[in-house]
Amino acid sequence: MIKKIFLLSGLWAVLTLTACQSSKNEPLEEIIVDPEVNAEVVYPLDSRSIRTPDGANALDLETPLRCNVNWETQQMVLTLPFNNSVFRMERLERNDKLPRFEVTGFTFETMPAEKALYKLTKEAGIKLVAKDAPYASLSGDNLKGEFTDVVNMITEAAEIYYSYDAEKKIMTLSRRANLILYVPPSRPIILAFLDVLRGSGITDMTTNWADYSITFDADIELKNKITALIGYFENNPNLVAYDVSVFKIYPNDGCDVEWKGLLDAFHFGTITTAQTGVIGRVLTTTNEISIENLRYFLGQKANIVSVSEGKFIVPNLWLSRFDVGKCGKIKCAEAELSILAKASVEKDNHITTDVTLETTKGQITQFKVRNKLGENFMIIGLPNELFGQKTPRSETVIFMVPRLIRTLKTTETIKNRI
Repeated sequence: MIKKIFLLSGLWAVLTLTACQSSKNEPLEEIIVDPEVNAEVVYPLDSRSIRTPDGANALDLETPLRCNVNWETQQMVLTLPFNNSVFRMERLERNDKLPRFEVTGFTFETMPAEKALYKLTKEAGIKLVAKDAPYASLSGDNLKGEFTDVVNMITEAAEIYYSYDAEKKIMTLSRRANLILYVPPSRPIILAFLDVLRGSGITDMTTNWADYSITFDADIELKNKITALIGYFENNPNLVAYDVSVFKIYPNDGCDVEWKGLLDAFHFGTITTAQTGVIGRVLTTTNEISIENLRYFLGQKANIVSVSEGKFIVPNLWLSRFDVGKCGKIKCAEAELSILAKASVEKDNHITTDVTLETTKGQITQFKVRNKLGENFMIIGLPNELFGQKTPRSETVIFMVPRLIRTLKTTETIKNRI
């Protein structure tokens, strides 16, 4: 039997220490090597080479809501009641009340905000910590009032946060703060807020599906934006939900897919508009061209490989983002693709959508699409070379169906409305 002996670093240290303590004149004992023993040295792994397994990264609690699309029974208009009083945004860091005293005649000429606050807090015996200074430069002339009010004036003008630890008498300044946002227990509404946050570039956030809260870090600009979105719901706004299907096509003959064949396969007028972008084209169609009919048409000419299917929600006149990889395979080449959309609901149920496609490497293309409720649009002619694939003549296709959600304020408790 072959035994493996692991020489651990701790044991080696003990052995080394023992050898050092031995007398210089003491002869070393002979080491007898057992031929039946196979010694193997295990070296410590570089922590930078260790990664969370893809299977663990793929777990996303949004998946049951985000990545299930019923293409057969799509409800074009949904009325969504919600309890507006539930909206609440709070800071999570410790922030004790500042000491109470009056400030009179506080003046400072142009200087960074942290220096002005240092001058102010020094007189109050408060230690100041600026985590990510320097901040905007300000001037103040004869400021007076409660100490808290003066601090608020300076920090708001500089667009920074402050927190105060009364026990240690330390004020900390920072550009960003950890916030928690509570929304009504409505799945479309919380998805809309998540998509708006992603549209603002926020990806590191935690959603609690038990109390319908979102925790994230935000600067003053983003905080004000979310505050405005909360106020926007006071007026029963419209939301636009987009059902999305992304797939790749590989032509059977190795030549370009002849998209003009759609004109022969469907009645004239089924394709209502066609636009050309920097890369690719966008077609608006009647509901005669469904995802099933489109796949049938393409299946006669090419091999179809599904990439992602899901939905995202855009409050009227806001920007939201759908990350294709959230509803697809992590290692898929298109996993880095994002669809950004800004929706505008117009009279007679017309919807204008500003669509931008981008990856982590930058923007790919963009379109301005105007269609009626009940119509679809698809983006075609996106070479797979954009995503690092070298298969010639292959394309990525994005099929989108906009739906309308009309919100309605109520005092009732509503939960899990889809």
